[in-house]
Amino acid sequence: MTTIYPPLDLAAARRRLLGLIREKALRRGTFTLASGKTSDYYLDCRLVTLDPEGLYLMSRLILHDLAGAGVEAVGGLTLGADPIAAGVAVLSHLEGRPVRAFIVRKETKAHGTQKRIEGSLEPGARVAIVEDVMTTGGSAKQAIEEVEKAGAKVVKVYCLIDRLEGGGQDLRARGYDVKALFEVPEVVTNNSQNLS
Repeated sequence: MTTIYPPLDLAAARRRLLGLIREKALRRGTFTLASGKTSDYYLDCRLVTLDPEGLYLMSRLILHDLAGAGVEAVGGLTLGADPIAAGVAVLSHLEGRPVRAFIVRKETKAHGTQKRIEGSLEPGARVAIVEDVMTTGGSAKQAIEEVEKAGAKVVKVYCLIDRLEGGGQDLRARGYDVKALFEVPEVVTNNSQNLS
């Protein structure tokens, strides 16, 4: 299958995505985070992951990094992971190397099939967990726990931005391969590094 988009220039895609994050998601002020901590800035990354160009760039960068990892499915805890998982799945189809998407509910569905995981997640499947912003890693940890209970193997964990407040470090200490597309100093300052 032939792709309908140009070859990926990693450095250019990364620069543009960083620009979109700064323009659309970065807010200054006093904010209480999901972790309960306060911050003098807030990253409303859904304004990037629900933006056509932002989602496209993030999905391309993740899909590029997944090459050769044997990942069969990508997903995470609803709501932050939902657009990212869908974006990666759509682009993977266009590239002719399909990666399914799944969603981990915050609570078990109370009706119907009473699922906690939506989508096709086979026991033994190699999966990547995705989320928008990682602080303590709570969302990623919940998603990992549920997909491992379902018999899948987590081989990668991605976040758009790591706030460097222990979540990524803790998951790495537990043996997970965690990759942040950006770390918070790159976003809140004018310094940036290349994605390798």
